[in-house]
Amino acid sequence: MKEKKVSAEASALERVVSAAREVQAASQRLEVHYAQAPNEQPSTLELARFAAAMQELKDAREAFDALLEKRDSPQS
Repeated sequence: MKEKKVSAEASALERVVSAAREVQAASQRLEVHYAQAPNEQPSTLELARFAAAMQELKDAREAFDALLEKRDSPQS
């Protein structure tokens, strides 16, 4: 049985989507925290998860953009 080959662009886009979902989930956890305890700081772990998710989204978007730029650049 042949496996379906996924293009590099599709894989990179999947990474961006996954990272965006992680950011959304971490953001929702922070929103719940602030709704329940508006005067208390979130835990270091909650903040670290949000920061890591944001960094992964940034990295994924940059990798996707670089891939598209490389694909669209004229061959020398």
